[in-house]
Amino acid sequence: MIANPETDETDAFLKARPRLFAAAYRMLGSVSDAEDILQDAFLRWQAAPQAQVQDPAGYLMRITTRLCLDQLKSARARRETYPGEWLPEPILTEDATELLDHDVTVALLLALETLSPLERAAFLLHDIFDSAYEDISAALNRTPEACRQLAARARRKVQQLRPHAPADPDQGRDLTEAFFRASKTGDTAALTQLLTQEVQLISDGGGKAMAALNPIYGRDKVLRLLEGLARKSGRRTPDRWRFCQLNGLPAILNWAEDGILQATALEIRDGRISRIYVTRNPDKTQHLAKALD
Repeated sequence: MIANPETDETDAFLKARPRLFAAAYRMLGSVSDAEDILQDAFLRWQAAPQAQVQDPAGYLMRITTRLCLDQLKSARARRETYPGEWLPEPILTEDATELLDHDVTVALLLALETLSPLERAAFLLHDIFDSAYEDISAALNRTPEACRQLAARARRKVQQLRPHAPADPDQGRDLTEAFFRASKTGDTAALTQLLTQEVQLISDGGGKAMAALNPIYGRDKVLRLLEGLARKSGRRTPDRWRFCQLNGLPAILNWAEDGILQATALEIRDGRISRIYVTRNPDKTQHLAKALD
């Protein structure tokens, strides 16, 4: 049987694709940008001298990493003018995929945002995807020792911002659904019991949907915000909503009163909610519509 080079190229890419997407998503914090990167990587892979590539998976990871580094340059410029708070694009993590092999929580992705592009790439490739420093060197065009230093520097920064251990799944679901109902009806007594004293609420509307421009710190301020929102919406729970897992966190998807698909993910510490991440930018939630419908 004669081998079909085009089929072999496609098979090699499809085999590596879950790992490539997991890397690109963590690098960029965006599902749509990660998908675009993979499409570009596939085109470059097709144009590569296949017969000379001994490690297709490693070659594809190098292509993907370099494309992500280029993308990060423009992404950083866009985020300097981003209206309000920026949150990573939420992604469903209910099915077992390579994306779930390591932490992909919002807190970790925000911690990665504090790193330089090269630090982020070195840390992810070594600590998350177990790449050798020699392979990282080829991807970043730096010496192995320089890559080792980049990863070590990034690791120290990330460890300082490392999120708490995830909540028990059943507890996470119960707290999330209780929070959702209480926040929509303005039940401040229930919310007081659900939230830590130091709770933080961060919302991302991207200038396209109503959202707080700055983080809200402290239970009293969060309660006032939620009470005001409940009053404006008639103190009723939306008709269309569901519990899910977003970025490894217990979460709620719902269609809001203003027609926006809203994603709310919670961090839970010692049985109470310590962080609330609300994504309302329709560009970041539109891919989740099918999960709610």
